[in-house]
Amino acid sequence: MDNKNIERYRGITLSKETSPEAIADELSKLVKSLVAAERNDLLLDAIGVPVLEKLRVEAAKKRLSRLLITKDYRFILIDDNKKEIILNPVHKAVYLLFLNHPEGIEFKNLIDYREELLKYYMATARLMDKNAITESIDKLIDPFNNSINEKCSRIKNVLLGMMDQYTADYYIVSSHNKKHVTGSSKIWYERLKVIKLPRNLVLQEEKIILL
Repeated sequence: MDNKNIERYRGITLSKETSPEAIADELSKLVKSLVAAERNDLLLDAIGVPVLEKLRVEAAKKRLSRLLITKDYRFILIDDNKKEIILNPVHKAVYLLFLNHPEGIEFKNLIDYREELLKYYMATARLMDKNAITESIDKLIDPFNNSINEKCSRIKNVLLGMMDQYTADYYIVSSHNKKHVTGSSKIWYERLKVIKLPRNLVLQEEKIILL
């Protein structure tokens, strides 16, 4: 490496000042060359399976449907033949909670969202007994109860039955670890649960209690 910090690899010269766009252009040329040579095996080795999975998720982002929440709390995928995501009221309540918190929520802190969950459940299950609703919510926020995991698994299974796994990754309640650094050495993580769907794709038929 010379004093200009230049890296040379197979005839390509890149500097620290090289823009991501220029790098992508060079990469595109290499990819086309490997494809033309029918060496997809080498292309996969170069990219690596973990990166390939991330690229598939990123590619799915371009095909995402808008999610419409109707005034009677139906969930409609507008751009996917207006398919409805069929969920029970309690699952809808959980989904509404995470839609309303794009920053993510740790399961262990669900007790802080009890009133919000209760509000959503009351709205999605208007004919259900209030005591039964309250009991269900208390199970959801209990850190020693598996209810919230069961509800999120059910939501995931419903969505996987409607779309491929890479598209579903944006709609399910998934895990996200947020790194924090305290002082000079202490590192800790928030074990967040989030819905990755860009919120500009979430629509409301009319003003309801979400958002």
